[in-house]
Amino acid sequence: MVKNDKWIIEMSTKYMMINPFSPNQICNNRISFGTSSYGYDVRLSNEFMIMKDNKSNILDPKIISERLFERILVNEFINIPSHTFILGRTLEYIKVPRNIITIAFGKSTYARCGIIINITPFEPEWQGYATISITNMLSIPVKIYINEGIAQILFLEAENICKISYADRKGKYQYQDNINMAKI
Repeated sequence: MVKNDKWIIEMSTKYMMINPFSPNQICNNRISFGTSSYGYDVRLSNEFMIMKDNKSNILDPKIISERLFERILVNEFINIPSHTFILGRTLEYIKVPRNIITIAFGKSTYARCGIIINITPFEPEWQGYATISITNMLSIPVKIYINEGIAQILFLEAENICKISYADRKGKYQYQDNINMAKI
């Protein structure tokens, strides 16, 4: 069952499930963030990893070298060059309860600008800052704003609590505190 705004507010207040947390949806000339009808719109932090311009490398998900990327911090926005991707992270720290799994979708504002957002599901008892892949499909650069909405997370409650959670398995992306490369 998809959880509603009342449940999200209650769980975030009681268990610090989302931090920082906004019980309302905030717009005010920004790409919205905060509690929505059936989810939570997370914001983009100011930390990014951008692939260095090196045409001779191949990106292998089994052995990604951080040397292929440059870590940068920005103040207000970042321009994503055409036909490229960058890695970012959520501004919010997320703690998923044991009986919940999430699905994340990119914001429609960015989808209408040729931006594809990829965030994998947050499994039961996963916690950390989520790494976000942001891809520009257009032939022109696209501006992405920090501290504004980047994706919506839907919270799905299971009928039965899972036998083995992400924390129980000691998942490799548990307690992420920055942008993490793929791990095998």
